[in-house]
Amino acid sequence: MYRRLIFVLVFAVFIAGVSSIVLYRLVIASVQKQPKPTGHELLVAAHDLSIGDLIRDGDVKEVSWNGDLPANALGKNALLKNDAIGRGVVAPVYAGEPIIDGRLAARGAGAGLAATIPLGKRAVALRVNEVVGLAGFVSPGMRVDVLVAGHAPGATNPMSGTLSRTVLQNIEVLSAGQNIEKNTNGKPEAAEVVNLLVTPEQAEVLSLAESEAKVQLVLRNPLDTEEQSTPGSSVAKLFGQSDAVPVVKPAPVVVVRKPRVVTALAVVPVAVSEPPIEIFSGSKRTVAQNGEGH
Repeated sequence: MYRRLIFVLVFAVFIAGVSSIVLYRLVIASVQKQPKPTGHELLVAAHDLSIGDLIRDGDVKEVSWNGDLPANALGKNALLKNDAIGRGVVAPVYAGEPIIDGRLAARGAGAGLAATIPLGKRAVALRVNEVVGLAGFVSPGMRVDVLVAGHAPGATNPMSGTLSRTVLQNIEVLSAGQNIEKNTNGKPEAAEVVNLLVTPEQAEVLSLAESEAKVQLVLRNPLDTEEQSTPGSSVAKLFGQSDAVPVVKPAPVVVVRKPRVVTALAVVPVAVSEPPIEIFSGSKRTVAQNGEGH
C-alpha cells in the first residue's frame, strides 16, 4: 500500500512539473509576440473633452506609444502638438484616448456650436414645445423629418381643408437648447429651441415653413437614411372624401333676344292741287279751280 501511495505521489509531481514547463513556455512566447516599443510620442487627452471645448495646453499630453500610430493621430512623430492647441472639439474624446485630427474643428473655426457645423451646412433654430419636440426625445445626434400643415395659397379646391406635407427628411439635430452633446442614455431632455443641420436651400424651406405654417417634427431611426416620396394629406382624405377638384359642368348659355322696335313713319296728307280748268262759253272765258268756277 505504501508503494502505491509513493507511485501516485511521484506521478503527481511529474505531471505538475510538465505542466509548469508548458505554462512557462506559453508565457514566454506570449511576451515575445508583444510589439516592442518604437519610441513614438502620441498626443492623448489629459481628461475627458466634450463637444465644443477649446483645446488648451493642459488638455492634452504626450505619451509613449507602442506599435503603429492610429490614422490621423496627433503627436511628435505624426503631427506637432501645436496642431491641436486652439482647435475646437467636434466629437467627444475620453481621457487617455489619442487625439485624432478628424475629431477637431479646422484651425480658426473656434469652439462651441459653430465649430461643429460642417462646411457647406447651416444650423437653423426651430422653436418647439412638448408636442413638436416629441416630449424631449429630440436630442443632439437624432434624425428627424419636418412636416408642415396649413392652407395652400391659391388652392383650386378649397373644400380639401388643411393640407399636410413632408418637406424635409433625414435632418440631423445639431443641438437641443444649449446642449450640443449627443444623448447616449436615451433620456428625454426638455428644450424650447432645437438647431437643425441643413443645407442653405433647406434653411430657406424651414424658415418659410415656421413663419407661414404649423411645423411638426417626426423622429426616425438614425440607421434609416432612405428618403421616401409622399403625396401629402388633406382633411378631405381623413373623412374618406376625394380631394380632387370637382368637375363643374358649364351652365347653359341663355340668349335673350331683344324685341325688334319698328319705328312707324307719320303719314302727312299732302294736298294735291289740280290744274285749273278753262271753260269757254262763246267769247266768254271762265277758269274753274278745284271744281269751282270763277
